[in-house]
Amino acid sequence: MQHFTKAEIRQIEDRYQDFLKVIKDKFDEGRLARIEKAFRFSNAAHHGIKRKSGEPFIIHPISVARIVAVDLGLGATSIVAALLHDVVEDTDYRLSDIENMFGTRVSRIVDGLTKLSGDFDAKHALTLKKMLMTLSDDVRVILIKIADRLHNMRTLDSMPAHKKIKIAGETLFLYVPLAHRLGLHAIKSDLEDLSFKHKHPEEYKQIQYMLHNQEEKRNYLVHEFTQPIIQKLKDEGVDCNVTHRLKTCYSIWQKMQKKSVAFNEVYDILAIRIIVNSKKGISEKRQCFDVLSIVTDIYKPKPDRIRDWITMPKANGYESLHVTVMGPQGHWVEIQIRTDRMDDVAEHGFAAHYRYKDIRNFENELDPWIEQIRELLQSTDSDAFEFLDDFKLNLFSSEINVFTPKGDLFSLPLGSTVIDFAYEIHTELGNKCIGAKINTKLVPISHVLENGDQIEILTSENQTPKLEWLKFSASAKARGKIKNVFRLEKSKHTEKGKEIIEQVFKEINAPLTSNNLKKLTAHFNLNNKEQLYSEVGMGFLELNDVKNIIGKKSENKLVKYWNITFGTGNKKRQNEEEEEEHQKIDKKKPFLLKENQDNINFSLAKCCNPIPGEPVVGYLSTDNHLIIHKVKCSELGKFIANQGEKIIQVEWTKFKRQSYLTRLNLQGFDRMGIVNEVTTVISKGHNINMRSVKFETHDGIFMGDLFLYIHNTNDLNNLISKLKTIKGIDNVSRVENLDE
Repeated sequence: MQHFTKAEIRQIEDRYQDFLKVIKDKFDEGRLARIEKAFRFSNAAHHGIKRKSGEPFIIHPISVARIVAVDLGLGATSIVAALLHDVVEDTDYRLSDIENMFGTRVSRIVDGLTKLSGDFDAKHALTLKKMLMTLSDDVRVILIKIADRLHNMRTLDSMPAHKKIKIAGETLFLYVPLAHRLGLHAIKSDLEDLSFKHKHPEEYKQIQYMLHNQEEKRNYLVHEFTQPIIQKLKDEGVDCNVTHRLKTCYSIWQKMQKKSVAFNEVYDILAIRIIVNSKKGISEKRQCFDVLSIVTDIYKPKPDRIRDWITMPKANGYESLHVTVMGPQGHWVEIQIRTDRMDDVAEHGFAAHYRYKDIRNFENELDPWIEQIRELLQSTDSDAFEFLDDFKLNLFSSEINVFTPKGDLFSLPLGSTVIDFAYEIHTELGNKCIGAKINTKLVPISHVLENGDQIEILTSENQTPKLEWLKFSASAKARGKIKNVFRLEKSKHTEKGKEIIEQVFKEINAPLTSNNLKKLTAHFNLNNKEQLYSEVGMGFLELNDVKNIIGKKSENKLVKYWNITFGTGNKKRQNEEEEEEHQKIDKKKPFLLKENQDNINFSLAKCCNPIPGEPVVGYLSTDNHLIIHKVKCSELGKFIANQGEKIIQVEWTKFKRQSYLTRLNLQGFDRMGIVNEVTTVISKGHNINMRSVKFETHDGIFMGDLFLYIHNTNDLNNLISKLKTIKGIDNVSRVENLDE
């Protein structure tokens, strides 16, 4: 066994003593003794083991315990479990040893935190499933797991680039929504920014630079804006603290992407926060509304930007008043008004409720969420990945509140439809639903609900669930109930799908080889051929283009898009397939994307349509086939969370001959000859061909879509720059969706 040096032993002891200084005033001698015992045991168990960064492994459990104690404010049992959370997984000790030494509660938490061994493909989903089973009894499992992930993200620099992308993507996909659902705002923000830093390093540095560059101007505006408010609150005798907070780099970048705006056009980068030190005997809600009245006397509010999360708190317990007002120099500024208790809950979520008398109420708020998780867990025959997808829907960040005819309140995910509401009330109501009445108006089951709707569900005894309901259902509960009906007939669907595929291959006169099935499975981004058969049998997939998917590269057509596949071309098909079967992709080194790829196949993902030069990663669909996704692709997050070890670092080589379909959207002010100027700029580009141009004008404003064949990002960026110089064009942006 490797032994630590004296310097390393001193480093461990110093780190532990620093941790003790932070917590020693919080606990009595008995609890501190339990924590000391857990540290000494964990330290001995991990002796000689180091992390990728080279530091002793025990530093990690100490750091996780610190987050659990300081950031989450949890008790001694949680701290003990945090110190021991990797012992069973990484050492020879068993769970029974933990139980004998530290008791049943600690061992149950550690068990929930211990990763499963076995097949990696299902590992993350099954680990999550195990954690959630424990969550039904003890929410601390999830809280410690989030703390564990936060420290891992803080120490990610020592990992290779593709591992950073994998772990960052997994964090954004799963752990950020989990932190949000439990109200851990501060930790959620940290996880988002750390993931953004490692997944998009250049964009992160750019936003950091711009924030730093405007710091002096921002501080001046804050002072100018807050002084009248502070003075007025002082005159009225309101005891409060006025602070400001910056939007996180990730949130800024997300808004820039979604709204297609520049950094300077994100108006809510800054928010002012007024924390009221609440007075006893006066309702907190009234105190906050009094402050709102004072603020809106000074600055005019934006009518559609007032949010009352005090009267109706969010599902994660968040309470606050939000108002956007017109500040000095014509800038919109968001103000958040809350009491000191509300602020503690907003920052620290579930853990903060332990410090207040309403912990039982908050546990009641969590009960419906945990009950939904139990329902998902009970579907034991469901695929682990399917479970993960459905569970993700329970972590929605935006909600709407709707009412029954009797006035009962229900919270649903934003985008929910009538069928979601029906299943939320009762399974049979969902199964028999044919529509609804909203404000006396008859609407179909696909109707999207809005905040405040009062809904009366209409049913029919002849109605039965339909597969197409999955296309417009937004809640995990509804999707789970619909799937359960059809899961009973899964084997029938699989057999039917197999017959359909066999018939298609006969019609196109192609052999039904395992390699051809792999290509088809990869094309639809599925996990295996059984899933392919099932999806086809249920009618979810259309097999209109099978010949092109499995066929040889066209000899006379250089332009390819959707799914570019490179083969040997001159050899017989059988030999070609045999070579492809034996040629495996080396996962340990970057895969080079070449224009004339031999033997090994790759395809460009249809969900994000990357072009040469863009930051991309590869998803290993089979041993010899990669699907190339943009690093920022939303679908990629799903694969990272489910099958992270199949993510491979890839690099583009120079692409000069092949072209890729790309869509640009143009907006501006219509004038005579502008379309002609646009087409002239494109035609003068040496490496760009047009497929189609569509323009629409309305009241002097035009919008246009250009469908172009581009070789690489350099050509695309040059074209965008030239188009922006045309008089009248206000904005040029790339659209990932290629559907016309």
